[in-house]
Amino acid sequence: MTKAQVTRRRFVATTAAASATLIAAPFVRTAGAAGRLSIGFWDHWVPGGNTASKALCEEWGAKNKVEVQVDYITSQGHKNLLTIAAESQARSGHDILAFPTWQPAEHANNLEPVDDLMAELIKLHGKVNPTVEYLARANGRWLAVPACVGSQIKGPCTRIDLLKKHAGIDIQAMYPVGSPPKADGWTLEVMLKAAEDCHKGGNPFGIGLGTPEDNVDTAGAIFQSFGAALVDAKGSITVKSDPVRKALEYYVKLAQWLPPDAPAWDNAANNRYLISGKGTLIMNPPSAWAVAKRDAPQVAEQLWTHGMPSGPAGRYAPFLPYFWGIWSFGKNKTAAKDLLLFLSQRSAVEKMVNASAGYDLPAFEKLTDFRIWAEIGPPPGTLYHYPNPHDHQTLSVAAAPAPPKIAVQIYTQAIHTKMVVRLIKGEPMEKTLAWAESELEGYMRT
Repeated sequence: MTKAQVTRRRFVATTAAASATLIAAPFVRTAGAAGRLSIGFWDHWVPGGNTASKALCEEWGAKNKVEVQVDYITSQGHKNLLTIAAESQARSGHDILAFPTWQPAEHANNLEPVDDLMAELIKLHGKVNPTVEYLARANGRWLAVPACVGSQIKGPCTRIDLLKKHAGIDIQAMYPVGSPPKADGWTLEVMLKAAEDCHKGGNPFGIGLGTPEDNVDTAGAIFQSFGAALVDAKGSITVKSDPVRKALEYYVKLAQWLPPDAPAWDNAANNRYLISGKGTLIMNPPSAWAVAKRDAPQVAEQLWTHGMPSGPAGRYAPFLPYFWGIWSFGKNKTAAKDLLLFLSQRSAVEKMVNASAGYDLPAFEKLTDFRIWAEIGPPPGTLYHYPNPHDHQTLSVAAAPAPPKIAVQIYTQAIHTKMVVRLIKGEPMEKTLAWAESELEGYMRT
């Protein structure tokens, strides 16, 4: 955990109009916002990723004469989750915390509603994607503000040269820089054949089948591309359905063309596989590409980040958003909303995206056109389609549309990939589905 502090005397109480970069709102510039504010941000794993958020908080604190303390809390060892749980139980801690994907729903009763703030931001930046609503809106109220920092799409990152060599697919032509995708032919069946061709050519696809998040995220999106839900939005178990069977059948076919140790892969395995030069395609945000730029530039210059293949029910991409939440027991909620409003302005968001080398993703529809994604390289434009600028695919999260308190258990217990591994080990389909149904019934009782 690292800290940055800005100390000023008292907060200037004023109801004057905000600066040109801010919009006026009823919850800013009041005497109640005076004093001290503490924030717990996620500790970015992209080198330099924390610099912009730190500088922006210092700027806001200096301007408003608020003492601001910023802590960067690592997700290694789930320290951020432990911090959230401890503060929620103690009803004491930071005023603002960064909440990973499932955490707003988990702590809904202890979060200050941010409907007023979200109304202003949606008016300014356009709608948010449905996954953000699914995760951070409950009982008609917004629980948290979507944060660009840490939010990511885990779509394909592909070797241009190897995919063309082994499968005859020009991925840059399908996903050209500066233009909408021309990817009607990029389907799950085409990806399956390409996986076979690349395996036979000695450069398999690097898709894990284990229980860590990267593996589950990919499985969730592919299942949704078949319209396969294990539990529906009403909480009814639907695992014994034809779409689920078809998704599993597809995965068993895909698995034969993946590395033999794919069921044991952790979240770092696909990164290492791509950077080593062995793999043709992985499902990942730009972190693997960023490391390749440093450690294997000959690999980085051949990488292209693009959209998911489409299936019978559509084209779905794994989206893992982060949120900024305000504790309901916080001592300076007015100032907290003011700071989150400041951090959510276009100019501030762009600074944070740039600091992460394009890794971080805003959730608002009008914030997907920053220059960095079209210009950064090598190769130039490699990240242009990463933020889904043309709304080419539906951003989703594995286990949706099940109610979040059930979905998070499906997700953390990796039911999707466990079913796949059971099948590739030879278990009959109906026995696998019965096992999954029993597991899901247990989640209903907790």
